[in-house]
Amino acid sequence: MYLIQILLPLYRNDGQALPRALFRQVRDELIERFGGLTAYTRAPASGYWQEDPQAPPNHDDSVIYEVMAARLERHWWQRYRGELERRFEQESLLLRAQRVERL
Repeated sequence: MYLIQILLPLYRNDGQALPRALFRQVRDELIERFGGLTAYTRAPASGYWQEDPQAPPNHDDSVIYEVMAARLERHWWQRYRGELERRFEQESLLLRAQRVERL
């Protein structure tokens, strides 16, 4: 079994809030495909990264959507990541998967 997490930014690169409809659409798509979803939306995760050591760090607030899947369909996830990057107007989004054991 796999746990797949998608980190979705709350804001465009220009600081404008992304429409809630985008998040509902992703939620609905994942529930339809995987039968369920956990969304961490109440306290956004804050991400920081530094591209230039001379500049202040970049910052983004994100929500995390996660699903469980029996198989890891890498090609489907790669295509879906590209679609989400287009919808959310991002150069790159982080999707991560880890093998889990159900206890």
